[in-house]
Amino acid sequence: MKKSTSKTIDSTTVSEKAKHSGAIPKKPTAEKVQRIDGQEARERLLTCALKLFAEKGFASTSTREIALAAQVNISAISYYFGDKANLYRTVFNDPRCNPTIHPSQFLQADLSLRGGIELLIQTFVDSFKHGELAQNCMKLHIREMLEPTGLWMEEIDHQIKPAHKALVKFLAKHLDVKREDDDLHRLAFALSGLALTLMVSSDVIFAVRPSLITKEKAIDDYASRLVEYALCMCEQERQRRLSAST
Repeated sequence: MKKSTSKTIDSTTVSEKAKHSGAIPKKPTAEKVQRIDGQEARERLLTCALKLFAEKGFASTSTREIALAAQVNISAISYYFGDKANLYRTVFNDPRCNPTIHPSQFLQADLSLRGGIELLIQTFVDSFKHGELAQNCMKLHIREMLEPTGLWMEEIDHQIKPAHKALVKFLAKHLDVKREDDDLHRLAFALSGLALTLMVSSDVIFAVRPSLITKEKAIDDYASRLVEYALCMCEQERQRRLSAST
C-alpha cells in the first residue's frame, strides 16, 4: 500500500491499492491520529531526536530515523519544526532538560543571598529529575562542543553571559563589594559549577553512590546540601575580603 503524502491523517483518504482492489480502508484509530497530530507526537519527536542527536550528532542523524524512532510520519517533522535544523535547535534549547535563568531573576530587589543561591541550584538540579532526558541533554552539549553547529556559542552569548553577569552583580550586592573583580567572577563560576554538578557527574555518581540520585527525595536532599555548601563559599569569600582589607 502506498503511503499518503498528506501531513495529517484524513479518514476519507483511500490509497491507490485500496481503490483498485475494492477494499474498504480501516478508519485510523485515535492513537494513530494522535501520533501525527497530537502534542504527544511533538514531544516524542523531541525526545527521540535528543537521544539520536546526542549519540550521533547533527550531521549523522537523518530525519527518517528520527521519525521512525518516534513512530510518526516523516512529514510530522516539517509540520512541527520546519526542517531538521530547526528541530535540532528546538531540541538543544528544550527547557525540559536545558534550563536557563533569566538575568532579571537575580536582580529582584528583595531576593536574599540564600534565595538567589536556591534559585541557581534548584533550577539545574530540578532538571536532573527528568533522568534520561537530562543526561542526553548533557551528552548533546558535549557533542555540540566537539562538532559545533554554532548553537553552543549562541547559548553562551545570549543566555550564559547575561545570567553570569547578573549573578556577579547579585553577589557583589550581598557581599558588599563595590567593584567587581576576578575573585567575584571566580566565585560565580564556582557556584554555577555546584549547580551543574549532578548533570556533569551523573555517570560517576551512579557508579560510585547511586542512592544519592536515584529518587526525587535524594535529589532534593542533594540540592539542599549544595545550597549550604554554596553559602559557605560565599561566607568564606566575605571573610577573605575582610581579612585582606585590614
